[in-house]
Amino acid sequence: MLGFNEPEFLSQLSSAVALRPQIEELADRLLDQGFDNLLLVGAGGTYAQMWPYEHWARRVSTLDVRSAIAAELVVSGDASLGERTVAVFTSVSGTTEDSLRAIEYCRSKGAYTIGFTGYPDSPVAKSVDVALVSEPKTWPFDMQLLLFTGRLLARRGEFGGYDKLAAEFAGLPEVLLGVARQAEPVAAAFAEAHKDADYHFLIGGGNLWGFTYLYSMCILEEMQWLRTTRVHSAEFFHGSLELLEEDTSVVIFQGEDETRPLTDRAEAFARRISKDVTVFDTRDYPLDGISPEFRGLLAPLVLDTVLSRVSKHLERVRDHSLDLRRYYRVMDY
Repeated sequence: MLGFNEPEFLSQLSSAVALRPQIEELADRLLDQGFDNLLLVGAGGTYAQMWPYEHWARRVSTLDVRSAIAAELVVSGDASLGERTVAVFTSVSGTTEDSLRAIEYCRSKGAYTIGFTGYPDSPVAKSVDVALVSEPKTWPFDMQLLLFTGRLLARRGEFGGYDKLAAEFAGLPEVLLGVARQAEPVAAAFAEAHKDADYHFLIGGGNLWGFTYLYSMCILEEMQWLRTTRVHSAEFFHGSLELLEEDTSVVIFQGEDETRPLTDRAEAFARRISKDVTVFDTRDYPLDGISPEFRGLLAPLVLDTVLSRVSKHLERVRDHSLDLRRYYRVMDY
């Protein structure tokens, strides 16, 4: 596979799975101590990656769980933030300045802070009350967030499948390696067909809306300097559809939760207008060893694996490094 380090991929994902005992101990302790609300704080991609877990909790739990943009939280505040708040942060590098300021702000309000990162000596790891550290550059954080949120919901009697799901996590690195291998020719074909496209229209919903936002903003825009429109499948018929034309590249992220019919509806309409509609559907991947009832929860992980292959092939055909930036962490702002 192009630009793919298989041992590193397996090792990084395994390091996230290995955090299960620490995550469970932490979740149990926090529940035993009592807290009123859970704040999931991020910046850019890490903010978008929090949305599936806010979405999950909102559907099945009475626990107050919400996501927040780090920089906005600091300047706008949150009336619920206090000594009975648990605030969760993620940062690959452990150096994200917006998150560091938000950690300081949350702690000043008495909140208990948790950080997931890949560097134990990083500023984020040293700033939070407890850091749970995977191998460096481990991405995404969905495994840790699934375990943490799932354990909380299970202890509250709101998710009966936790033990089964957590046990199946042991095989997840190999499962996702299989996804990457299966996605490779699909990714190469998409990149070749779109090497000259300078605009993409992205659609997703449910627990894939966060990934839709992330891939549009953090990958296509930030890393490839491409123009995009991103729209939630439930909002597709309220404005952005007017941008569709016959040659518009429409990219649809389809999962397996209850919002699937909304994305189906958007896809059906998009195909009436555009001759260039691509659907990345988690149903196309077998996920051997994962129970059917958990496939929907794993959709962000699956599509992150699939689209990471697309990203590498776009980098190749466009001769545009994924590491190249003009402004982000280059200029002062």
